[in-house]
Formats: sequence, C-alpha cells, structure tokens
Amino acid sequence: EVQLVESGGGLVQPGGSLRLSCVASGFMFSRNYMSWVRQAPGKGLEWVSNINNEDKPMYADSVKGRFTISRDNMKKTLYLQMNNLKPEDTGVYYCSRGPFGRLERGQGTQVTVSS
Repeated sequence: EVQLVESGGGLVQPGGSLRLSCVASGFMFSRNYMSWVRQAPGKGLEWVSNINNEDKPMYADSVKGRFTISRDNMKKTLYLQMNNLKPEDTGVYYCSRGPFGRLERGQGTQVTVSS
C-alpha cells in the first residue's frame, strides 16, 4: 500500500521560509517521479513541482526561483524548500507519486503565509 506522510507546514510571515518533508513507503520510491501540489482555500489543486528519478526538477512559473524540490532515496523522503514565501502560497501542500499529482497523495500539510 502506498503511503505518503507530509510534515513541516506552519504559519510564516511573508518573505519567510519553510521546508516540507514527505516520507514515502509501499512502492519503489527511487524509481518514481515525485511531485508537490497545493490547494489554496476555495480553489482546485495546483501543480507546484516535480522531480524525476534522475533528480531533474521542474517548477511551476509561480514558484520558480523561490522553491527547491529534492529527494533522498535512501530515506525515501521528498523535500520542498520554500523561500521568500508570499501570501498567495497559502494552502494545503500534498506530495504525490507521479509527475503531476494525479496518483496517490498524502494527507497534506497546511502552509499559511500571513503577517
């Protein structure tokens, strides 16, 4: 059974930073694309970033230059380093198996950017 457990969310002021983590189990983590998606209040899911099994990242234009995705295959953990956070980054962040968040997702972690 695929399990994905996110952590690291919280309340941060604009311009601040957070690092999200996602621990994976139940599948061959190192061989899979992994992604982050988010859902702002009252809106649909938005793809944020993905990373392939060769550590090549891709980012949505809205986060490019501010967010960094990475993975540790030994720990079966996916990360999202988020810098220079903006109020529009507020939402629930989910990690997902696959490139665009359409496969299994975790329960999510809340990120709130507010002064």
